[in-house]
Amino acid sequence: MADRIPLYPVRSAAAAASRRRAASFGAAGPGPGAERPSRYQLEEESAHLDEMPLMMSEEGFENDESDYHTLPRARLSRRKKWFVCGGWTFLCSSCCDWLMNICQRKTELKARTVWLGYPEKCEEKHPRNSIKNQKYNVFTFIPGVLYEQFKFFLNLYFLVVSCSQFVPALKIGYLYTYWAPLGFVLAVTIMREAVDEFRRFQRDKEVNSQLYSKLTVRGKVQVKSSDIQVGDLIIVEKNQRIPSDMVFLRTSEKAGSCFVRTDQLDGETDWKLKVAVSCTQRLPALGDLFSISAYVYAQKPQLDIHSFEGTFTREDSDPPIHESLSIENTLWASTVVASGTVIGVVIYTGKETRSVMNTSNPQNKVGLLDLELNRLTKALFLALIALSVVMVTLQGFAGPWYRSLFRFLLLFSYIIPISLRVNLDMGKAAYGWMIMKDENIPGTVVRTSTIPEELGRLVYLLTDKTGTLTQNEMVFKRLHLGTVSYGTDTVDEIQDHLLRSCSQTQPQAGGNSASSTPPRKAQASAPKVRKSVSSRVHEAVKAVALCHNVTPVYEARGTAGETEFTEADQDFSDDSRTYQASSPDEVALVQWTESVGLTLVSRDLTSMQLRTPSGQMLTYCILQTFPFTSESKRMGVIVRDTSTAEITFYMKGADVAMSPIVQYNDWLEEEVRAVLRCAHVFSERGAVTKAQCPFSDLEALTGVTACGNMAREGLRTLVVAKRALTEEQYQDFESRYSQAKLSIHDRTLKVAAVVESLEREMELLCLTGVEDQLQADVRPTLEMLRNAGIKIWMLTGDKLETATCIAKSSHLVSRTQDTHIFRPVAGRADAHLELNAFRRKQDCALVISGDSLEVCLRYYEREFVELACQCPAVVCCRCSPTQKARIVKLLQRRTGRRTCAIGDGGNDVSMIQAADCGIGIEGKEGRQASLAADFSVTQFRHVGRLLMVHGRSSYTRSAALGQFVMHRGLILSTMQAVFSSVFYFASVPLYQGFLMVGYATVYTMFPVFSLVLDQDVKPEMAMLYPELYKDLTKGRSLSFKTFLVWVLISIYQGGILMYGALVLFESEFVHVVAISFTALVLTELLMVALTVRTWHWLMVVAELLSLSCYVASLAFLNEYFDVAFITTVTFVWKVSAITGVSCLPLYVLKYVKRKLSPPSYSKLSS
Repeated sequence: MADRIPLYPVRSAAAAASRRRAASFGAAGPGPGAERPSRYQLEEESAHLDEMPLMMSEEGFENDESDYHTLPRARLSRRKKWFVCGGWTFLCSSCCDWLMNICQRKTELKARTVWLGYPEKCEEKHPRNSIKNQKYNVFTFIPGVLYEQFKFFLNLYFLVVSCSQFVPALKIGYLYTYWAPLGFVLAVTIMREAVDEFRRFQRDKEVNSQLYSKLTVRGKVQVKSSDIQVGDLIIVEKNQRIPSDMVFLRTSEKAGSCFVRTDQLDGETDWKLKVAVSCTQRLPALGDLFSISAYVYAQKPQLDIHSFEGTFTREDSDPPIHESLSIENTLWASTVVASGTVIGVVIYTGKETRSVMNTSNPQNKVGLLDLELNRLTKALFLALIALSVVMVTLQGFAGPWYRSLFRFLLLFSYIIPISLRVNLDMGKAAYGWMIMKDENIPGTVVRTSTIPEELGRLVYLLTDKTGTLTQNEMVFKRLHLGTVSYGTDTVDEIQDHLLRSCSQTQPQAGGNSASSTPPRKAQASAPKVRKSVSSRVHEAVKAVALCHNVTPVYEARGTAGETEFTEADQDFSDDSRTYQASSPDEVALVQWTESVGLTLVSRDLTSMQLRTPSGQMLTYCILQTFPFTSESKRMGVIVRDTSTAEITFYMKGADVAMSPIVQYNDWLEEEVRAVLRCAHVFSERGAVTKAQCPFSDLEALTGVTACGNMAREGLRTLVVAKRALTEEQYQDFESRYSQAKLSIHDRTLKVAAVVESLEREMELLCLTGVEDQLQADVRPTLEMLRNAGIKIWMLTGDKLETATCIAKSSHLVSRTQDTHIFRPVAGRADAHLELNAFRRKQDCALVISGDSLEVCLRYYEREFVELACQCPAVVCCRCSPTQKARIVKLLQRRTGRRTCAIGDGGNDVSMIQAADCGIGIEGKEGRQASLAADFSVTQFRHVGRLLMVHGRSSYTRSAALGQFVMHRGLILSTMQAVFSSVFYFASVPLYQGFLMVGYATVYTMFPVFSLVLDQDVKPEMAMLYPELYKDLTKGRSLSFKTFLVWVLISIYQGGILMYGALVLFESEFVHVVAISFTALVLTELLMVALTVRTWHWLMVVAELLSLSCYVASLAFLNEYFDVAFITTVTFVWKVSAITGVSCLPLYVLKYVKRKLSPPSYSKLSS
């Protein structure tokens, strides 16, 4: 891909910067045993790569050792040159960093020893367990808000001009003409910020004031969440939020485990199984926690929410008890207990918890339109200074020229109109109201009213997967047995096979207890039964019903006040049963087995029960469970049938991982090798004959066709297999497995080796296909966004296989596009080679994991971003919340384009807050993302209309409004310049008092502000042709070119109005004011009509209302106008002539331009 982009290694300063960034991020990421390499180690490691072209082959990479001995000397000379050239700069920046660190007083994060129930024994001082999302406090609110306003040149300029009117020598008008608009803007801003800050304060207070039960020597006491300390023993009830990071000590559940909901932490709605520390779970009562002497050693606080290392030690036993702690023994803050009551010891509080460390601080977002207008006001300020200097120069620097210069600066200050900020802020509020009132996107909420125009300038859309693109609801779609495939419409056939199989096995079981003759008959007919379709279906369904980690949960009867229920309090009917597991795939499989007749009734850590279609209960002892890992890509379980004492090893996993494990079979082997090869044939030709496909028989062809269809449909496929074990085989395995788990060194590798010894010659049973249901209209919405020129990146914490599958099923990656899965890389050399391989791909979607992405950004940040930005789609899997935010900031920094982040869970908050525009979806994962976002929607499909219609119209309207308001000030300044030039460069104002206030308010404000209702195309047309959105990203609606056109129009019209009035006026000066001001007001009203592209009835009302107000006010303006003169015909024809000359040529030019070069939207609207 993009061969024209050279991939140069990071060198010199860039390399140092990359190393510093990697070191700072890595300091929080790795475990306690990880050592950070020194600068010299990094230089020696990367020395060879610095002198090597990035397109070198693997052979050259491995064999070229020529520069290893010459580089250190060259680096030494380079270092001397660096000290001479840039040493002082480095020293100054180092001193500044040191001073910043001293001021911020950052405490170093350390590992800790936490004694159970004795927080006073903690050696270190830990932060309070309070949540604070406020931007300001009582003392910093006013200074902070004022700083945020006056850091923009536009507002600062208004402040200086307004303050200058307190100097008598510089005063040229009434104070209210300057301070009223500025005070209105500041009042609105302060009130809006105060309301937002008060809402944040209320939410924080609600969370921090939640009461929890704290276990003490004297019993239970109630304590606020903000008063919890490290070492406290906290009791958390069912459906209660966990207030801090804790180690799980006890639970009311008999199994010694519980479920927690982690949707606000990692974005996954699946319940996670947590296991209590066995030593404390075995204690007879809660009070015994204070009768033992025990402590927890916990690693230092880290960002990674998927790992934890620690130990539990009980000292008062002989010998001392030591237990290793892992992620399954932890209860992270912001998660919710889903079953039972739990007791934990607090290990991290406040800003050291995982949830807070993965949340970035909120920032004030500024729209690109505001920045562009800020640049234009700076250009206008330079023009203002130049014009004032020219006037003073032509005046001959007579008298106190510096005072004249300041007076001219104030006279021409309307070049930068003070009403610009007012109109834009009111326009933003109007856009927000229109968005929330749109019936096509119900439930949409605008939470940040200052950036609606950002919705029309987006280039990159970064979206979460779970709950955003998908509903996170898995549905079973396909069961494939090789020769036959069953779908959702053939459930009755599977039920018939199960009934037939169960009816054949029940007489066999009954005969064993009656006599010896029936069993012999059963044995004689057994081989025939096993080969039948019914037997194969029964074995496949039973394997799916047993091989999982799903737990059935039953709701309690009534609404008891207690949170712990006895078995008699629970309703064990089918209607009250729900299934919980760490993966929604497994829940979908178990729900499907229930629908066909084989129901999972109960399960604990040691056994599970199944109910057959005939009502028979089958009990199985769970001997071993092997959970799914991203490395193995499979999970397994060993069970013993209590009725027959048979031991069976069931396993399921991805087809690539399972194909070497199962016994040889043609259909699965051919599926693994040929699905990708034949998918193109199937999709192009629609059907294939036996001669066209290299399969051995009809069974293979059927298998590949079905599996290929499942892959192309985006189904998540799993291969299910089994192996029967004898008692001797299992005992041998158990001894080796237990010994491997007790080993200290290389425990993971040894355990995996023992498990792999069982994974041989397994019998293939079936292939399952599960679909993660997409949100409504996700596919057309993504297609619309792509056609609009928006590049979509999917950032998810899910597995690589799942992310790739969803990317295909949602058409984020089209069927014709190749997918490059970035190989896992551990160092610079691996990243170097993998980037070369990726660079050769053409029109290829990229799939990369968070770990590999981190390595690439550490060494080849610029090159990776350049390549990734040219991909049609990018999928980043296994991303932490902090990584999502870093990717957003990386795109902003490297591309300079506007980014939008959309998500629905608490893990998306950092990404949403870091993006230029954040959109939150209110869904199953709560409202945390919705409350933190700038815009909140209820469904992903609403994003299309939000961007294509409201984003586009908000930007075009604000661009037209801003430029027209500046035109309104420019034309007035031009008239003032002409007036001063004619009257010997006198610094005397042309209009004073109410005329200036009325010109910017009642006479022209309503027609000008009515431009917020203008639209170039209808909303339906904007949705039908998303290509119209592309022009907005180029910023053509508001640029120096369009601004220059308005400047020329203002100079022309201002000159015509002033010179015309001077030529046609009578003997008195007051007639000049009357003629020119009236013509000015009429010109502005006609220019609004010229600018409007689609008339709205409110626009007509605004035009007529403003004109009526001006005509009516003429009778009360005796101080400025000669009432007798303005009622004459002479006044009317002179004003009409001047107005016609100023506006008629512009109408002609607009008509000619639309005929010769019509805009794209006019072609569609016609």
